[in-house]
Amino acid sequence: MLMAHPVVLRNLIEQYATLQVLQAESGSAEVRQRMDDLAYTLCVSTGTRDVDAALIAARHRLPGARVKDDSALTV
Repeated sequence: MLMAHPVVLRNLIEQYATLQVLQAESGSAEVRQRMDDLAYTLCVSTGTRDVDAALIAARHRLPGARVKDDSALTV
């Protein structure tokens, strides 16, 4: 499997977090569509099928990630 560069993963995580805030505030269709697009990209980039698992996997691939971070991830 190809591995996304940590800079790309960090960018995707940050964009998704920002859109979560915007979705909570406005709930617009445009924000929801962008979140869906980012969720798909995160899943493809991490080899997962769920955005929550993708976010955990992406965080684990960032520099400085500790082994016990996000312990809900099962390997």
